[in-house]
Formats: sequence, C-alpha cells, structure tokens
Amino acid sequence: MILISEDVWGTPFQDLEGSFPIIRNDDLWNDPEKLKASLKDATALVVRNRTKVSAEVIAAAPHLKVIARAGVGLDNIDIKAADTAGVVVVAGLGANAVSVAELTLGLALSLLRNIPSHDGATRAGGWVRIPGRELSGLTWGLLGCGATGLATAKLLQGFGCTIIGFDPYAKNLPNVELITFDDVLKRSDVVSIHMPSTPETNGTINSKTLSLMKSDAVIVNVGRGEVINEADLIQALKNKVIAGAALDVRAVEPAITGEMETIPNVILTPHVAGITSESQLRINQILASNIALVLQSKAATHAVGALKVSSN
Repeated sequence: MILISEDVWGTPFQDLEGSFPIIRNDDLWNDPEKLKASLKDATALVVRNRTKVSAEVIAAAPHLKVIARAGVGLDNIDIKAADTAGVVVVAGLGANAVSVAELTLGLALSLLRNIPSHDGATRAGGWVRIPGRELSGLTWGLLGCGATGLATAKLLQGFGCTIIGFDPYAKNLPNVELITFDDVLKRSDVVSIHMPSTPETNGTINSKTLSLMKSDAVIVNVGRGEVINEADLIQALKNKVIAGAALDVRAVEPAITGEMETIPNVILTPHVAGITSESQLRINQILASNIALVLQSKAATHAVGALKVSSN
C-alpha cells in the first residue's frame, strides 16, 4: 500500500494506482500518531515538506520500502534512519529548479520596481509614479549554488548581471564568481538564498550579516525560512539597513501573522517557488516511476540516500 500524507497527486499517481493501492490523506502530516498508525501496512510513503519522517516514524512502518519526497529539501526526512532500516529515499532533485529560478527573478523584479505598492496605490485611486531600479547590469549574489541557484544564474545571463556566489561545496561554476559569504552580502544589489536548513546555515542572515549589505540592496529567500533571523530582518527593514525583502519560505509554516506582514517593502508568498504545473508533473513522474521500481525490487533512478534497492 502507498500512503500519501500531503497534497501530492496527478496523472502519474493515477496511473500508479492501477498497479498498487494508494491511500491519500492530505492532512495526515499534521497528526504524527495517526501517521504512524497509518504506516503499519504501508510499503511506500509520499511526502512534501510538512511530514516529519523521523526515525520513530520509520520504525512504525515495518513493511516500508521507499519514501518519496515531492520537492528539493530533504531536511524533513531522517535519511540515515531510512538507510539503516533498509528504506530507499527518492526525490525529484532539480525537477523544479526552473520554477524556483523564475519566481526568484519575479520577486526581485517586483521589489526593484515597487510593483506591490504601485498596485495597491493605483487600485486606491492614486497615480504616483515613483522610479524603480533596473535589474540589468546589477550584481546578483547567490547564497547556495545548487540546482536552483544555477538555474537562477542561467536566467540572469540575459540581464547582463554580474553573478557572484557562496557555496562551500561548489567549484568552478560557469558564469558565477565564487567568493566568501560576507563578500557576497557586501557586493550584491540583489541576494537570493538557495540554502537548506542545517545547523551551519540556520540564522546566518541576522543583524550582523544584514549590516554588511548595501542600503539599497534587496534579499529574496527561496531556500529555507530558518536561514533568516526574522526578528533581525524586521529591524533591518524598518531601519532601512536594506531596501526590501521577498520571502517565499518562513521559519514557521504556515506563517503566523505578525509584524513582518505590516512592512510595506516586503513581499510574502506561501512557499510556492517550486510549484508550477510543469514542475509538479515532472516531479510526480519521477516519484511514481521510482516507487514502482522499488516496489518491484528494482533499482531506483533518483535515490538520494545510500540505498537504491530496499533491503526489506
């Protein structure tokens, strides 16, 4: 039995249902005890980013062979525990990179051209034409140069931007000058965050590092909300340390409405950077095909853990 604990569905899973029974419960992620009970007979688990697949959850699924992650980040899955339990973990890494990159540019352009404030003022009967800034020719800094960072860099080529980046795991990237974390913040007109949530990255955007940025710079986060200390960002925006921010991800999701929502030079979106019709189809095709492979005792093509074939 395949268990889906979040809003993951589409034609590839409809086709998969012809060969394997599927149980869907989009809200199951929100009830850990019910999730564990539902996994008693499951051979596959499909999640997005909300389901916390801990060692305890994996232990509650004695027949589990594969965990499929619809998305890029893997911080909600204990991959080591899965490897130990003989469970294959698969994900469509890179399948939504273009989608993330396109929204990243869209958010930056919206900040630079004051689109949300112009829209609100015009709807209210105003006609005040405040100059914005061109993206063309600016310096764009990437914090994280994996699939989404590189997809963003590729799109930026058409704008003639100078592209700089920080990524301790990257080497010799095309069209990206790799420099230190602090230097990216100091030199950039636009900073986009593509980093995962780890003990090393969490809270690295804080009052100290924000103070390194130009006063007219903007920041776009499409990585993980935990990377930014939101209280420090709020103060930096209110005190005009930086010019604006666009957040597609938050430290707590769904976000709790607070002071961030009252700041005019902030754009907020509900973790949708990687979610387009095209990317979801690509991801679902990868996941459905890999689930079928593992359940047929064949090697997964998109395994992200140590195992390609389940040892269960």
